[in-house]
Amino acid sequence: MNGDAPRKVKSLGLWACTALVIGNMVGSGIFLLPTALAQYGSLSVIGWGITALGSLCLALVFARLARLVPKAGGPYAYTRAGFGDFAGFLIAWGYWIAIWAGNAAVAVALVSYLTVFFPALAQNTWTAGLIAIAVVWLLTFVNCRGVKEAGVVQVVTTVLKMVPLVAIAVLGLLWINPDHFTPLNPSGQPAFSALSAVAALTLWSFLGLESATVPAGDVDNPRKTIPRATVSGTLIAGTVYILGMTAVLGVVPREDLAQSSAPFADAAELMLGSWAYYAVGLGAIVSCFGTINGFTLLQGQVPMAAAQDKLFPRGFGRISKAGTPAIGIVISSSLITVLLLLNYSGSGNLVEIFEFIILLATLTTLVPYAFCAVAEFLIYFSDPESFSGERMMGAGTIGVLAFVYSVWTIFGSGAQTVFYGFLLLLMGLPVYVWMKREQRAALTKNP
Repeated sequence: MNGDAPRKVKSLGLWACTALVIGNMVGSGIFLLPTALAQYGSLSVIGWGITALGSLCLALVFARLARLVPKAGGPYAYTRAGFGDFAGFLIAWGYWIAIWAGNAAVAVALVSYLTVFFPALAQNTWTAGLIAIAVVWLLTFVNCRGVKEAGVVQVVTTVLKMVPLVAIAVLGLLWINPDHFTPLNPSGQPAFSALSAVAALTLWSFLGLESATVPAGDVDNPRKTIPRATVSGTLIAGTVYILGMTAVLGVVPREDLAQSSAPFADAAELMLGSWAYYAVGLGAIVSCFGTINGFTLLQGQVPMAAAQDKLFPRGFGRISKAGTPAIGIVISSSLITVLLLLNYSGSGNLVEIFEFIILLATLTTLVPYAFCAVAEFLIYFSDPESFSGERMMGAGTIGVLAFVYSVWTIFGSGAQTVFYGFLLLLMGLPVYVWMKREQRAALTKNP
């Protein structure tokens, strides 16, 4: 290991950053969520649309913040610039948890789609868990080799995953049965409560829209590349999501969809036959593999940025000879392993495990989103000159909409998820106190 100095090699261009955004967004969510959303019927399509608009507001917020604060760390860097050290630490802590918890959920989804080829995995949870853990550590090795290598894997897997998704999203419209869209809300919940729950679940598919902002230190021309990649990636993914969900819901009967462990593959089989079932299943596996790769890249970058600001333990900020925050990556993957072992040792099925983890990861990501939505105001108040030529009124309106959307989706996560998420955030407080003690000791030693 060498020192903590930032790296100078720029390994990620526009294509790699856009692939990082799309690859991290288009992963397990679109491939497995139709099953979790089946209970809400066609109301889920409306929820997808609302989530897409809210996510676009968040993407525009991150695009502007990337120009104002072109630093590594994404939501952490922006929150610290607006709110200061404590809020910055809390967001780094929560966002880091969201990344590795989310990676655990994607690993669960990957194994769920492996049941297309190996049906016995649906009943043998320990074997499924060991496979998920093996995939996590394989991509941990790839990311420890270097950012460039991780970027290449991301571009390739993003291209491969989009082919079956776009095919089902477009061709599926020809097989739609209008009867599958009634009733509008079969869940039995009030429309507002059901729509809020749908928003919380569907936002999981948009998590990662800020991915290009996190490794800013490795991005070529970050002031231009990151905003372009963030907005274009969100628009592309959102379009595919809405069309894909509409197609699956229209092709697969709701009762069958609620029991499916591979809904897109089931839709493909009904449309085109058994060969399509296996082709889409393979595409979903590649998709999840690429998403795990992208989030593994981020799970080292976020604590590294906080460590370089002396808000995370120093080890997270150390850079390996390959130019990666290897310690942060390995520690994060170790926590993923623990979470997977805990969940696979329970009695829940793959979809139940997936749904609980994604709600937890969504909540711990929504808190950073909410902070970032209003951080721009504080940056403006502290340095109005940095907004030269910018229209603060329009940006402020988008920021307010993004904040309201984030808070509403937190409400939709449910009381249990908010409870566990709040406990996870509180667990970071002793770490912050420890880091402040270290800073004070350093100042006393070297006044």
